[in-house]
Amino acid sequence: MHYQHPDRLHAAILDWAGTVVDFGSFAPTRIFVEAFASFDIEISLDEARGPMGMGKWDHIRTLCNLPAIAERYQRRFGRLPSDEDVTAIYERFMPLQIAKVGEHSALIPGALACIAALRERGLKLGSCSGYPRQVMDKVVELAAANGYSPDHVVATDEVPKGRPSPAQALANVVALCLDDVAACVKVDDTEPGILEGRSAGMWTVALRFSGNFLGLDWAQYQALTPAQREAERTRIDALFAPSRPHYLIDTLAELPPVIDAINARLARGESPQAC
Repeated sequence: MHYQHPDRLHAAILDWAGTVVDFGSFAPTRIFVEAFASFDIEISLDEARGPMGMGKWDHIRTLCNLPAIAERYQRRFGRLPSDEDVTAIYERFMPLQIAKVGEHSALIPGALACIAALRERGLKLGSCSGYPRQVMDKVVELAAANGYSPDHVVATDEVPKGRPSPAQALANVVALCLDDVAACVKVDDTEPGILEGRSAGMWTVALRFSGNFLGLDWAQYQALTPAQREAERTRIDALFAPSRPHYLIDTLAELPPVIDAINARLARGESPQAC
């Protein structure tokens, strides 16, 4: 049977918080601060944002490995945090996250118009997140009430290995019956999420301003001057550089023209793995 290179995109795999919902990605980060505080360990919002994009248990383990946080833990408990301690913090994190996720469930401005444009172009919509299934169920329910329902959802605890592994992106490929990873684009606001798409062999689009790297809410973002936005673009592009996204855009609202650009490249025989 003759293999035919895809000449257009068949699916977009979208992240959730900071990509389609929760401008500024506040729901996960604030809960990390609260979960650590319940163990009398103070961490800053900036520290909590550091490993964003990973599964939540791995995120907490990474935070506990930071020398400054490990030192605080040592001072408070007389030892470094073990995996059992990480699990205890994670178990405190989960009910807080489920309870709070609704407070940051609003769709990102422009998201619905973007989704409609992707549907018009014939794309299936997959999705994945660093959230575990218990939290994802709540996020999906709230998004549906606001008009967004992707074709498939993969939570971080439904695969053997979370981001930056390609497992979640590839689970979408299987579930959506797609023929070629080169016909998929992964859209994310974090470096682990872009690495996930890259390692899955997909096109990748990084979002600068709606997610973790900027960390501002919509009103704060709107208040930035053009010069401030340009400075932030330069800073954030440098942070994304090691993960080598194919495209960088400000928010999801700018995605449809990128889809057209990728379709033109596929029609020319280009492949995401080769660039």
